[in-house]
Amino acid sequence: MDHQPAQSKTIRTQLLAAMREGEFAGCERLPRESVLAERLGISRTQLRDILASLEREGFITRRHGVGTIINRHVLDVQTRMDIELEFLDMIAQSGHTGAVAFVRVSDGTADEELAQLLNLPVGAPVLRVARLCTADGKPAIYCEDVVDRALVREGYSIRDLKLPIFHFLRRFCGVSPYMDLTDVRPAAADPTLAEIFSVPIGTPLLQMDEVDFDIDGRPVFCSKEYFIDGVFKLTVMRKKL
Repeated sequence: MDHQPAQSKTIRTQLLAAMREGEFAGCERLPRESVLAERLGISRTQLRDILASLEREGFITRRHGVGTIINRHVLDVQTRMDIELEFLDMIAQSGHTGAVAFVRVSDGTADEELAQLLNLPVGAPVLRVARLCTADGKPAIYCEDVVDRALVREGYSIRDLKLPIFHFLRRFCGVSPYMDLTDVRPAAADPTLAEIFSVPIGTPLLQMDEVDFDIDGRPVFCSKEYFIDGVFKLTVMRKKL
């Protein structure tokens, strides 16, 4: 098994932490590639891949003759909407303690909307997974994921479904999301959501409707996510082309 992707992800996380609060916290630039690669114990090729991903996300800027500039105004952003984060990590980044309050699993069938989103026939069996995540014990994120039932292998448990949906998709469905398209809109808590979030009916929520695709462009799951106000400060970074 090739462990390089996992190693690169770990080193990328370590490098971000070093820029935020570690050995590079007081620096305007990162060391030269040769020095940094040796310090991190990786090849320069692997380092360049990591730096390229950090530059795409705006954390650094590489300029010929100047070096690798650390963009502190981007590093200091609390939560980025344009970067995929698991819910408990998002809650932690916002300064709270996260937990999964419940997971509810049910079988269903695809209506016209779901059939179109997942490229399924109307009436095809689907698996629905609902999760409520809390921040400091209070409801913060409610999510309803839907997966084509034909993809799902048996043998999973509620414990598996308490993990982020991406783990479940890889292990029990044999698929890996590559990208997503997400619609963001305001919403008001209906009676069901009001009960879930323990708020009055009509309370403002942020709703995100997401469809994830594999590397070949096939839809692998879709979800509706609801965020309570007051927990997150969500920011979008957009580069000017």
